[in-house]
Amino acid sequence: MAAPRVLCFGRFSDATPGGIQRHVEHLLNGLKDQVDFVNLVPSRTWRSETSERFGVPTVARAGINVDGSMVLSPGLPFSARTLHRQKPFDLVHLHFPDPMSHLAAMALPAVPRVITWHADIFRHRAALRLYQPFLRRAAETAAAIIVPTQAHIDNSPVLSVLPDKGKIRIIPFGFDLERFTRPAQGLAGLRRRFPGRIVFSLGRHVYYKGFDVLLKAIARLPADVSLVLGGTGPLTAELQDLAARTSIGGRVHFVGLVDDDALPAYYQLCDVFCLPAVSRAEAFGIVQVEAMAAGRPVISTKLGNGVDLVNRDGETGFTVEPGDPQALADALSRLLDDPGAAAELGRTGRERALTEYGLERMARETLDTYRDVLGR
Repeated sequence: MAAPRVLCFGRFSDATPGGIQRHVEHLLNGLKDQVDFVNLVPSRTWRSETSERFGVPTVARAGINVDGSMVLSPGLPFSARTLHRQKPFDLVHLHFPDPMSHLAAMALPAVPRVITWHADIFRHRAALRLYQPFLRRAAETAAAIIVPTQAHIDNSPVLSVLPDKGKIRIIPFGFDLERFTRPAQGLAGLRRRFPGRIVFSLGRHVYYKGFDVLLKAIARLPADVSLVLGGTGPLTAELQDLAARTSIGGRVHFVGLVDDDALPAYYQLCDVFCLPAVSRAEAFGIVQVEAMAAGRPVISTKLGNGVDLVNRDGETGFTVEPGDPQALADALSRLLDDPGAAAELGRTGRERALTEYGLERMARETLDTYRDVLGR
């Protein structure tokens, strides 16, 4: 059977971390030998370029960066049409929420659409009211919809009322996790740089990540506990100011964007990994899976979605109510003060990550979805 030709709208493709982007990168890498992909994305700068990443042609169109997560790229629909005319696509694979790629895909002829539904839109309520009918229509006309957990269906105002739920497939997100299981290069240097007991957290510095709550929790912990916080974003300066105002500036280390090759060392450095999200805009938490693969226990928040299903309370870590610094501090203390319990949760977490969230399963089941759509 010939390799299907698929136009993937991969959200972004740059050094700025993001859950959808990271998922797409693993998907492309896992299927590059079986699918003829083109990855079409907006650029966060007014510059277009074509490159090859993971053995897949990546076309980045010039964009206007609105807030880091939203980019307006007027050339995206034109590029989609041009690429399709040059060599027609069998399928289009969209990753929602992403209104810009949705608009670009609408400019194409009737090519079957597969949508991976990462999350619903919880902010920008006024704009959402205008966009909602188009979003519902996209779900109704999609050939298939992929979600990583049942909670993504149950909690979605769109998917939960979809007339044809038979088109929805639950395919757990998968990742190349082996590198997190091996002793990491650079770990000894990080331990010299960051002594004491370490909490690690990572992500874009935006409201729904809840990093402000984590800083307040760290302020309630003993002086030998430090936070290593990776990532950047529009709230970085506010978070730095909050750390200074709460007199924990010396115990909070803002390390910026963490290079992908250095990530295993940061996970292995910490005693506990924390995902303190405060909104269902955080719908899965890839970083939890990576931390679990590294054998580290996870503290996350009860969001009633995929985040809870990844980190099982009492089995791979603990979960607390979102937005509660004291509850977060108490959960962190339980693990920091009991290394034996932390190690046991870490061992269970690693087994779960490698069993449930491996790349091979996601790639195989996604390819089956493509073939099923084309067969129909």
